[in-house]
Amino acid sequence: MGVRRLRAAFAKRKEEGRRCLIVYLCAGDPSLDITAAAVKELAAAGADIIELGVPFSDPVADGPVIQAASQRALVSGTNLVKILDLVKDLRAQVQVPLVLMSYYNPLLQYGPERLTDDLNAAGGDGLIIPDLPWEESAPIRAELDKKGLAAIPLVAPNTTKERLTKIASAASGFIYCVSLTGVTGAREGLPPGIKEYLESVRAATELPLAVGFGISTSNQARLLAPLCDGIIVGSAVVRTLHEEGLEAAVRLVQNLRQEL
Repeated sequence: MGVRRLRAAFAKRKEEGRRCLIVYLCAGDPSLDITAAAVKELAAAGADIIELGVPFSDPVADGPVIQAASQRALVSGTNLVKILDLVKDLRAQVQVPLVLMSYYNPLLQYGPERLTDDLNAAGGDGLIIPDLPWEESAPIRAELDKKGLAAIPLVAPNTTKERLTKIASAASGFIYCVSLTGVTGAREGLPPGIKEYLESVRAATELPLAVGFGISTSNQARLLAPLCDGIIVGSAVVRTLHEEGLEAAVRLVQNLRQEL
């Protein structure tokens, strides 16, 4: 399904006059069994799309919460092969799109063609690769396109108009709009200039816009909803799952869902 499954998720919420809620989980934190349970419970609680983070020893785009989650997942023995098996198991049990978010090194070692073959066979829907520059992404974008999987790029407030146009022209699924110039992690308020920034991205593409980095509260989600098509929440869910357990993470997602 790939791109089509993502498109359907955004279209469904748009028809309802609502926005998608996209939830990030670090796969394998603290175990793949817990991740599997969390995906099912959070999807039932209202998450429209689930990002499964591939743990990496040097997650440069991530703040302390997800860095710690990655370390716990690596210690538990999580790797890309096991995550693809997890996606295959989950696809038989959940309907929501499942997207992998990974730094490029593990994907390159696995091999882009083999990776996209296996991701497609498992029922995954796309890839987000935070540290892969657009100029070097053509080979894996071509493999994703062959399988109908989404190549979801990140843009940021300091992405130039010229570069934004290039990135948007090669994107599929949705555009991941990083809300600020910094790493992941909860913030108390919204970044200044977020409205103008998202308007500039909207002018460059007809794809849905999903905003992530720094969003953790229902109030932030409510304020951002009119400006975009989806909200991405990562660190707040990862922290809640780790410190308070799955029931608390479900309540957080239910509260966020109510605002979107």
